[in-house]
Amino acid sequence: MKTDNQNKKTGRKPAARKPKLLPIIKNDPWLEPYTDAINGRHQDYIRKLADLTVNCKSITDFANAHKYFGLHRDGNEWIFREWAPNASAITLVGDFSNWEQRPEFGLKKLDGGVWEVRIPATAISHGQLYKMIVEWPGGKAERIPAYANRVVQDPHTNIFSAQVWEPATAYKWEHDKFTPDTKPLLIYECHIGMAQEREGVGTYEEFRTEILPRIAADGYNAIQIMAIQEHPYYGSFGYHVSNFFAASSRFGTPEELKHLIDDAHSLGIAVIMDIVHSHAVKNEAEGLGRLDGSYDLYFYGDNRREHPAWDSLCFDYGKNEVLHFLLSNCKYWLEEYHFDGFRFDGVTSMLYYNHGLGQAFGGYGDYYNGAQDTNAITYLTLANTLIHQINPKAITIAEEMSGMPGLATPVADGGIGFDYRMAMGIPDYWIKTLKEKKDEDWHPTSIFWELTNRRADEKTISYVESHDQALVGDKTVIFRLIDKEMYWHMNKDDGDMTVARGMALHKMIRLVTLASINGGYLNFMGNEWGHPEWIDFPREGNGWSHKYARRQWSLVDNGLLKYEWLNNFDNAIIHLVSNVYNFQALPIRKLWEKDNDQILAFMRGDLVFVFNFNPAKSFTDYGILAPAGSYRTVLSTDNPDFGGYGNIDEKVEHLTQHDELYAPAGVEWLKLYLPARSAMVLRKKRAAPRKK
Repeated sequence: MKTDNQNKKTGRKPAARKPKLLPIIKNDPWLEPYTDAINGRHQDYIRKLADLTVNCKSITDFANAHKYFGLHRDGNEWIFREWAPNASAITLVGDFSNWEQRPEFGLKKLDGGVWEVRIPATAISHGQLYKMIVEWPGGKAERIPAYANRVVQDPHTNIFSAQVWEPATAYKWEHDKFTPDTKPLLIYECHIGMAQEREGVGTYEEFRTEILPRIAADGYNAIQIMAIQEHPYYGSFGYHVSNFFAASSRFGTPEELKHLIDDAHSLGIAVIMDIVHSHAVKNEAEGLGRLDGSYDLYFYGDNRREHPAWDSLCFDYGKNEVLHFLLSNCKYWLEEYHFDGFRFDGVTSMLYYNHGLGQAFGGYGDYYNGAQDTNAITYLTLANTLIHQINPKAITIAEEMSGMPGLATPVADGGIGFDYRMAMGIPDYWIKTLKEKKDEDWHPTSIFWELTNRRADEKTISYVESHDQALVGDKTVIFRLIDKEMYWHMNKDDGDMTVARGMALHKMIRLVTLASINGGYLNFMGNEWGHPEWIDFPREGNGWSHKYARRQWSLVDNGLLKYEWLNNFDNAIIHLVSNVYNFQALPIRKLWEKDNDQILAFMRGDLVFVFNFNPAKSFTDYGILAPAGSYRTVLSTDNPDFGGYGNIDEKVEHLTQHDELYAPAGVEWLKLYLPARSAMVLRKKRAAPRKK
């Protein structure tokens, strides 16, 4: 082989060296044309990681802004610091100063736009309220510190203030060695404030004592909690965050949230936080907007500052100080509250300069055309690196609809590093099917393709519906199926056929979605048993009513209504799947699909899932090709305990029938009775070991 020096002597140019392919490209040859872009993103991450850690050992050591900024007790004094380079003066005011600006509470400016004040420990007490008076050239205003870890609202004036939170006794964790069970991950999505039945705002304590036991009994092994970070407008569902380090005080105290998480861990339930780093509330009095009078402290200062669809502010991920803030925020929630991971909201909005609005994403070129926000991609990659350094078992989930490759691929392989991505196309598919297709046009080939169409190297969270489908302006699956008949025909002795159809399809949709997961499954609280009506938070348009911002558990508890049957079914399918170790990783083997009959059958491990979506035809001795052997029914949607008619005899043992034509493939005919609009799960009996 000629060396470069030899090539110089002969006058020949050295052969161009092909860039080393990252595993993400090796796993998907269709990505090879975009090698430069993918390598470029990965190198951006590597350079930024080196930049941030030049003066510390790791990204974990870097992400300690919350330990430096904000109000902290240090021996015989309080130390308060704030990053506010545009400020000309800052003074702490509060209960301790009679809300007056006093010299002893004035901050001094240090290097790098940092301000600091040291105050005797006796001057400030636990529970007192405080703010900053920030002055800048041409302006002056009250501000809540960026790193405040407790923010409360005055019930009379509705004004928010930071609160000194230094209880005499720190919370003592009882279950601090918890490891999440993710094989499979079964998520119960929930909202603390609307989890109770009474009309009002629920509390951490109510959720801990009344809702957690339900979730444990249901068989879910994780909860995903919305609206934890403090937000001034309750009706924002927690997505317009004002105070990123403060757990919402409208639900209770920090210790009560910790107790909730501790109890969840004692029940084997992981706790995932719905974290919002994609944008922030515009409010200046409560949030980060113009904290020091400038427009570009944490956010873009140009036309990218305001989100065009969300009426919020967009972070400038190109600033190291912003990365310091957001990465430290991730670390804070993991360490201070023992959260087991995060579902990152609004990731699509972060990835693209146009926030993904009005874009179809029809091919790979749409992910590498220069319209991507490299700074945001770098931040998300750093965040996943940090989170998994702190807790290798932590769970990270991306709420993302564009389908960008590599989002849920390990960072070392060239990906962004999330453990899972939300399969957002699935609920959209079910809604579109319910809205636009007649029952006889439900095609198993379409259903199976939609549920299994995903990248082989990325795990997804499958779901029928989340909170999005329950908000005012939309309908839950059960409400689309049954609508107003729910108000009159849900008694168990009522034979209304609209309700019967709706319940049958509700069960089948959930079973086929859960049975085809490759990562995890998610359900929003109450939807598992068909909670009626929508979610509508108190607002001016409804007279500030809490009537629809709650869950009516009495409907499923009273024993007289069909909701109990739907709940029984959900419990059954969740327990069935959770009792199969690594169910989500078992290969899906399609056994049968026939659109004319509307029959679908597939196998995972020793379980066979069979669906008859036909609204009118029941089939006797319907043949499905399956591995030879004996099968027993372990679950049927037609079971009376689930609101069915009991037409399937679950005690029958099904023996496959030999057919010479298919013998070489090792399959035989499995003959089954399949009632219309029903599904069943069979387990193949394992052969007895041969005697020696």
